[in-house]
Amino acid sequence: MGFSFGIRLLLILMAALLAVIVGLAAGVLAHLDEARPPACIVRAAAACGVALTLFLLTLCSLGLLS
Repeated sequence: MGFSFGIRLLLILMAALLAVIVGLAAGVLAHLDEARPPACIVRAAAACGVALTLFLLTLCSLGLLS
């Protein structure tokens, strides 16, 4: 028996929020490393995308989204 739609939506939104936080941290760390602003944005976006992918793959592999 799977979770309801509301619970699955909450898990996806939580994964997205955590990915944004990871991306923000990566952007700040890149800025502290004295990278140029476009490079900071690229690093933050890449970290956010990778984190969201890993979070969603983990949730799917645990069977929480199926």
